[in-house]
Amino acid sequence: MLKGLKINAKQIERVCHHYGDLIEQQDAEMINSQVFREYEETQGNQLHYAMIDGAMYLTKEEQWKEAKLGRIFNTNENVNVSKNRSIISNSTYVSHLGGIKDFFPKLEYHLDGLKSVVIIADGAKWIWNWADDFYPEATQILDFYHAKEHLCEFAVNYFKESTPRSEWIDEQCRTMLEEDTQKVIGALKDLPMSPTKKLEQQKKKLINYYQKNRKRMRYSAYIKKGLLIGSGAIESAHRNVLQQRMKLSGQHWTKKGFQQISNLRVVYKSNNSNRIRQLVKSAA
Repeated sequence: MLKGLKINAKQIERVCHHYGDLIEQQDAEMINSQVFREYEETQGNQLHYAMIDGAMYLTKEEQWKEAKLGRIFNTNENVNVSKNRSIISNSTYVSHLGGIKDFFPKLEYHLDGLKSVVIIADGAKWIWNWADDFYPEATQILDFYHAKEHLCEFAVNYFKESTPRSEWIDEQCRTMLEEDTQKVIGALKDLPMSPTKKLEQQKKKLINYYQKNRKRMRYSAYIKKGLLIGSGAIESAHRNVLQQRMKLSGQHWTKKGFQQISNLRVVYKSNNSNRIRQLVKSAA
């Protein structure tokens, strides 16, 4: 505009989709060449967090479809700004609309050069199966607030009075954070028989969920090591990285178009805009 050029919205749209597609091609080439991101020795030796989650977006071909998002940052980038608040100063993001077959290689490109990784996520099996298979040495942490949410959902149905319910929830959460999740499992088993078959099944399902994830629920040990135990950073990333642009009122994406624009978003939010500049220069 300053140079007297008139550019309409459709031209901007075409340019954005073009460079978003080039990023996807570059990513595919790097993955197919089986290389991984190179880090300076100091950075590669630092503890890094990898957080993973999915959210649904509206597409023209398949209606609602899940986009997976990964966020990677090192422990030094998690900066305390007050007693109860911290911010993450820098992160690397990857996204993919669709299945894990194409999502995980994008994430692995950034993880394979790291010596120490902590994976934090909710209870999705596809995440933990991948972590067990490809990063067995990584520390796996089930998001504490997700574990608490399941506990609260059961307690709301089991305890009809609010005071004993709140006291019981507080006691179990304190036990999870300060002692051992096995004690919480024991407390659930010690509860009198549920008044309905459906509620008894809910209790058994919660016990089974905690037993399967017990190795990921050693919160007392994690806290002593100064590790994060919540996945709020990836949930906020969905809002700030993708939904802020990709889930506006009335938006209805083609799958290809969504991926192209989300590629631009993750590059921009990863503070890697120079990658786009290089593509533009190469085309000049």
